[in-house]
Amino acid sequence: MAEKIILAYSGGLDTSVMVPWIKEKYGYDVVTYTCDLGQGDNIEAIRQKALKTGAVDAVAEDARNLFVDHFVFPALMAGALYEGKYPLATALGRPLIAKLMVDVARKYEAKAVAHGCTGKGNDQVRFDVTFQTLAPDLKIVAPVREWSMTRPQSIEFCKARGIPVEAKPESPYSIDQNLFGRSVEAGLLEDPWDEAPEEAFAWTTDPRKAPNEPEYIEIEFDHGVPIGLNGVKMDGVPLIEKLNKIAGAHGIGRIDHVENRLVGIKSREIYEAPGAVVLHEAHREMETLCLSKPAARFKTMVSQEYADLIYNGLWFGAFHQDLFAFVASNQRFVSGVARVKLYKGKAFVVGRKSENSLYSKKLATYDEGSDYDQAAAQGFIKLWGYGQQTQAKLQLLKGGRGFDLPGLAGPKE
Repeated sequence: MAEKIILAYSGGLDTSVMVPWIKEKYGYDVVTYTCDLGQGDNIEAIRQKALKTGAVDAVAEDARNLFVDHFVFPALMAGALYEGKYPLATALGRPLIAKLMVDVARKYEAKAVAHGCTGKGNDQVRFDVTFQTLAPDLKIVAPVREWSMTRPQSIEFCKARGIPVEAKPESPYSIDQNLFGRSVEAGLLEDPWDEAPEEAFAWTTDPRKAPNEPEYIEIEFDHGVPIGLNGVKMDGVPLIEKLNKIAGAHGIGRIDHVENRLVGIKSREIYEAPGAVVLHEAHREMETLCLSKPAARFKTMVSQEYADLIYNGLWFGAFHQDLFAFVASNQRFVSGVARVKLYKGKAFVVGRKSENSLYSKKLATYDEGSDYDQAAAQGFIKLWGYGQQTQAKLQLLKGGRGFDLPGLAGPKE
């Protein structure tokens, strides 16, 4: 009996070719693996297709709840946006798929795993690093990094082996999507000067054609996790699905990003993430209400590290565990409701409330009844300025030197 390999299988042309190609080149019996992360595919139909292409077995499972609860929401709690823009939808899905593939590999006593990533992208790193971390004994096969087949050659390869393929017109774009977002690249998008055409978008209405009246929604958070929409408690998957539709109809969630790939090149990407954009906006505003100033400032550094860690494929590491320990503690008071205005491609948080709010109207008000002791300000200001005042007296203004404005003149001798 031949040794088995677990192939990440999407049902597209490339992965369909991989089933017989791997068998012919490496001699493995191929078991395909497909999981539902909310990409909108019929995974049972994909499973059946895998069997028709020659897989000895095909596994398909719904992993949407795992994805949201253990990958998407921790990243949201961390405020993880790669380079301040990308909500990391694809990057969050890869370590989960790789982990589930390792589980399947153990079940089938497989000796290898395979994926369809190219040698130019980030996903190959995310898959390979996760495999190497969780199952260093498994051989990794990446056919696209090895073969040089064009699309017509791939179709002929399948036809010669009696494998049914749909010869659809090739899309000018490379597209990946899951519940948390949709990414689009290649084609016309490769020139960062050109505006993305409307045909590149599928989840969002052109903001110019969005409703002329704003829509208001309310999102409830508990310990940094979204738990309700418009007063109705909801699990993560239906909450994000509903937000994608509501916000997408208002043209919200379009992201045009020239990003720095892990493999050393810049890439222009178009993202659609209506639910993700709204959730990040709402979550950030809840933090302004519930976090102290130093906690919020330090959190910004953690957010960047967390986003880089996800993007770079290092989810299953001790550093991630360390960062999330901080995030979980940091978010323990981030509970409440954010009111969001959706209008013409933008999401504005226009209201926020929390039982843990650090905002005190009695301290902030300029009306009667203020608890703020204005007389205390004079002493505070005097102490606050002592350091700068002392330096000015003993250094900057000594000998009548004066103080030069930055950039207008060099320091005086």
